[in-house]
Amino acid sequence: MSFAVTDVPERERFEARTEAGETAGIVTYQLTGAIIAYTHTKVTPEFEGQGVGSALARAVMDDARARRRTVVPICPFLSGWLDRHREYDDLVVRSTRKVR
Repeated sequence: MSFAVTDVPERERFEARTEAGETAGIVTYQLTGAIIAYTHTKVTPEFEGQGVGSALARAVMDDARARRRTVVPICPFLSGWLDRHREYDDLVVRSTRKVR
């Protein structure tokens, strides 16, 4: 199944939707100038395990690159995903300690 990911700036989130228009997942964010902090990722339970989280992560990171934004990954899911996708390291600000 494929998911269309779009930015919904008035709600400060990206949404992944099915071809039928169902919301499969979201990533919330806070934008300050050229810095975007991704705060939370949520996948709708019936879509868990179908790649929604990864589709969202790739889409938000590609969007940040296209808009020349610096990323602060507050969300634990996104932070873990970025640990496995080092091609985005040039966009990411990482602290020396983990936020729990």
